[in-house]
Amino acid sequence: MATAGAPRRFCRCACFCSENLYVARYGLHLRFRGEQQLRRDYGPILRSRGCVSTKDFQELLAELEQEVERRRRLGQESAARKALIASSYHPARPEVYNLLQDAALAPEFLAVAQYSTSPGADFKGLLQRLETVSEEKRIYRVPVFTAPFCQALLEELDHFEQSDMPKGRPNTMNNYGVLLHELGLDEPLVVPLRERFLQPLMALLYPDCGGGQLDSHRAFVVKYAPGQDRELGCHYDNAELTLNVALGKAFTGGALYFGGFFQAPAALTEPLEVQHVVGQGVLHRGGQLHGARPLGTGERWNLVIWLRASAVRNRLCPMCCREPDLVDDEGFGDGFTREEPASVDVCALT
Repeated sequence: MATAGAPRRFCRCACFCSENLYVARYGLHLRFRGEQQLRRDYGPILRSRGCVSTKDFQELLAELEQEVERRRRLGQESAARKALIASSYHPARPEVYNLLQDAALAPEFLAVAQYSTSPGADFKGLLQRLETVSEEKRIYRVPVFTAPFCQALLEELDHFEQSDMPKGRPNTMNNYGVLLHELGLDEPLVVPLRERFLQPLMALLYPDCGGGQLDSHRAFVVKYAPGQDRELGCHYDNAELTLNVALGKAFTGGALYFGGFFQAPAALTEPLEVQHVVGQGVLHRGGQLHGARPLGTGERWNLVIWLRASAVRNRLCPMCCREPDLVDDEGFGDGFTREEPASVDVCALT
């Protein structure tokens, strides 16, 4: 995560402010560089999805311009929120801010991590300790947290949500949830989870995707509830690999669904549905197309960790599929670096 000496400086790709702008009501991710480009590139498909009047188009244009401006200010505003929370927020469950202990982790997860670091550990042996959801799509599942830890974390997240502290959107598609680095949970919870447990596991599962060279992440909790976000459109993650852990609460519906890899033909043919199990985590490649079915009843909270390897993404930005145009950013940024770590093959598309 850091070299001997000064901490590594992470960056984002400049495409963050122009590519993959999500418009929920039309179910589209758009590239946006101005009105004429928008009309030229997306006019027919927008009309087919209901953007037909001048008013419709002007509202869309205003929404996209507002989103571009929000993204440009994101790093600075996030740092300001984090500082205010650190100085003024009083946790309800302060123990969740302690350094991650084995007692918070499911015995199955500890066994998987122990095996992954043992002499002679290999992919075949690891699969005997995981649930294979889809061999073809390379999707796996394993219990991650104990029920008491999930409950304590949920109580803390509930308390924060009800506080008057400022809150940032967890990502560009979800509107409700918590950014863990702003809440102060990156260093005690997510960093040790990535470095001690996930890296050796992912190195065996996804060596071709940088699984053994994970050096940053973006972690957030998403919330689905009546009157808030209820579902999530099809997308792929800005990550080499993803861990998605169901925290609770009581709910029906909201299953994950998976298509193919984002660059593959017929990527959404015969989607695979995966039901959430509280405490268990689903592991998949970031480029696997996926979404969430509509919530039926109750509330669903999930911890999502986008795992990133600069050795992979420094060669090709997964969001614009070009060599990244680097811009300095706060914290882990989007996982790019100006240094050149040892390179690996870009994740296979099958």
